[in-house]
Amino acid sequence: MYVNKFNKETDTEKILDFIRTHNFGILVTALQGIPQATHLPFSLEIDGENAWQLTTHMAKANVQWKHLQPDTEVLVIFQGASAYISPRWYDHINVPTMNYIAVHIYGHPQLIEDEEELYQMFKKQIESYEGKHIDQYNIDSLPPQMYKNELKGLVAIKIKVSRMEASFKLSQNRDENNYKSIIGELEKQPDASSQTIATHMKEIYQAQGYKK
Repeated sequence: MYVNKFNKETDTEKILDFIRTHNFGILVTALQGIPQATHLPFSLEIDGENAWQLTTHMAKANVQWKHLQPDTEVLVIFQGASAYISPRWYDHINVPTMNYIAVHIYGHPQLIEDEEELYQMFKKQIESYEGKHIDQYNIDSLPPQMYKNELKGLVAIKIKVSRMEASFKLSQNRDENNYKSIIGELEKQPDASSQTIATHMKEIYQAQGYKK
């Protein structure tokens, strides 16, 4: 992924927090030059070697899993909010652009076949989504035979993270006046995405200021 030097995020914990919050990602692979992509829920955790890994699952009917090879990297894309930045918001002539946050994760995939590992993966994922309602529904709510039948239609995958790329494109290349102007204009917009980008920009400014 192309990342401008002003927008490159290198804080690992900040990137990982972003993934945890925006964990519905896109698994991208290629077979004989033809790209394939599947939208999937991902969990982020530490493996037995104290390295980061992503876990997920897909329908067994989805043939993408058959092409996963441990020696071939895959790409997982996590996308956050985005917002249009109008040239009207600058004190000089400029062109339109978009502010956004995106993270690309690369890693080597492996199928999860151990029954206990499968159980723990699904248990953690359900609990993370159910939250305070976990007493009303959890993986143990399923009748054992139903659980086994459901597993037959799924393929579980873990991806050991090899590298990360993060673009937090939040107008860091603007001077102070224009940076504050963009925040102010975004806060006037009616959509939630613009409000989110404005919040991220204020956090950036408070933490490190604009970079120009």
